Amino acid sequence: MTGYGRSVTSYTMPLAALAMALAVRASGVSVDEGSLNVRIPVGALSGAIMFTTIFVVLDHAEALARRVGEPYGTLVLTFAVTAIEVSIIVSMMLHGENNPTLARESVFSTVMITSTGVVGTCLTLGGWLHRKQAIVRQGTSAYLAVLIALAVMTLILPTYTQATDPGTFSAAQLGFVSALSVLLYASFVFAQTVRHREDFVQEHGHDVSTRTVPPESVSVSALLLLCGLIGIVMLAEQVAAGVEDTLAAYQVTQADSIVGALIAGLVLMPEAISAVRASLNNELQRSLNVAMGSACATIGLTIPAVAAASLLTGRGLTLGLPATDAVLLVLALFICSVSFSTERTTFLTGMVHVVVFLAYVFLIFVP
Repeated sequence: MTGYGRSVTSYTMPLAALAMALAVRASGVSVDEGSLNVRIPVGALSGAIMFTTIFVVLDHAEALARRVGEPYGTLVLTFAVTAIEVSIIVSMMLHGENNPTLARESVFSTVMITSTGVVGTCLTLGGWLHRKQAIVRQGTSAYLAVLIALAVMTLILPTYTQATDPGTFSAAQLGFVSALSVLLYASFVFAQTVRHREDFVQEHGHDVSTRTVPPESVSVSALLLLCGLIGIVMLAEQVAAGVEDTLAAYQVTQADSIVGALIAGLVLMPEAISAVRASLNNELQRSLNVAMGSACATIGLTIPAVAAASLLTGRGLTLGLPATDAVLLVLALFICSVSFSTERTTFLTGMVHVVVFLAYVFLIFVP
């Protein structure tokens, strides 16, 4: 162990990811051409390094989050996760043939995993261990209001617009909705960090965010976080190409749904672990800040990013959900509104979310 209780891996992996990405670019290895004997091992090594680096980067993000305290710390985690997800989605959108529904599936999966899987696990385990847990109703209501508005505007409304085919926006509509998404999310961040900060901070419970962290450790974490994110973004294209080529080779059906769920699950896994730990420590509000914050940021920032990529490259973008997914999304949002309507939760509240999450996972493979 070195430094502030971290292993050597936490220092080396971000640098290794950046070095690997630069080496691949410098070598001229193409994601579409060249010998499979070269592309396969390079893709496998890139994927392994990127997967490990995601966990390490989010560990550094959480260290910074603990240093700056709530609710600012949640934003550090959220922006790190969103940057990784956007890079992977855009890389896969631009690789090979156009896959217009990939961004939709990834965003939808993120919302479902966070609002049912992560929230359900936190409420269930926390409620079982502590019987009842307190939440700040004003903060959770704000999260939910923003999430509902963003989800309906970007994932349901496109199915009913008339300017283009069902499920799609025209260029003007896409740009306008993207601008509204950024405006709403920016307003929410302002309320969370400045105007109504007290609504997102739990006054009672275990305050672990104030522990002393050496200033030099914070600087190192910030630098390694930046290096790791750059490396992940650069490796994403290589890994994305390998995933798509593998699915095409095996003629996998529901490819975009599966890939979207994998992207969301991979990126959210470290953050989900952080949320569950907070719930077990009776810091349920922090758990909800992490989970719901990820869902809001995913729509508020990812949709505008992929919309910009679509408009700049001319590649189509389908955002409207099919009927089954739309029903699941509405159900998840409705359950959240009921669960967060009081200031106390129990394990039964969490089990409702878990059941909906299991239905979502099952319908991915048996639509």
